Amino acid sequence: MTAELALFVHLLGAFVLVAGVVVAGVAHAAARRQERARDVALLLGLARWGALLVAGGTLVVVAFGVWLVGLTGHGFAEPWVVASPVLLTAALALGAAGGRRPRAARELAVHLAERDAPVTADLRRLLDDRASAAANYAAAAAVVAIVALMVWRPGQ
Repeated sequence: MTAELALFVHLLGAFVLVAGVVVAGVAHAAARRQERARDVALLLGLARWGALLVAGGTLVVVAFGVWLVGLTGHGFAEPWVVASPVLLTAALALGAAGGRRPRAARELAVHLAERDAPVTADLRRLLDDRASAAANYAAAAAVVAIVALMVWRPGQ
């Protein structure tokens, strides 16, 4: 019963983490298509909630994942168990790096929205930053790879 409970909460954390990645990504993509700063600020505020879901899901996944390894008899030296935290750390670092420009864009959009201004060239440049997009796509790919490792557990 204990292992089933730990697995359930671990999976719940994984769903929250993946949902956060999706919310943040979709909100940012939608913000890039807006013409009014007020709409950009609203959508990037929603992306911020996605980042909070990622943080919460990560805490649950790590805590219950470590517990699960102990409960199920898997070793910490198994390839999929070793690779998962490495990929998670990479995903978090890439997501943090990729989130800097969108955070600056949100702050600028809020400032512009107070004056009911349209999207400026500076805001557009922040929203369309290619390095941020690449980091965020790489972070999302790392999360997908983690899910694949958890499902197929290569080397087991």
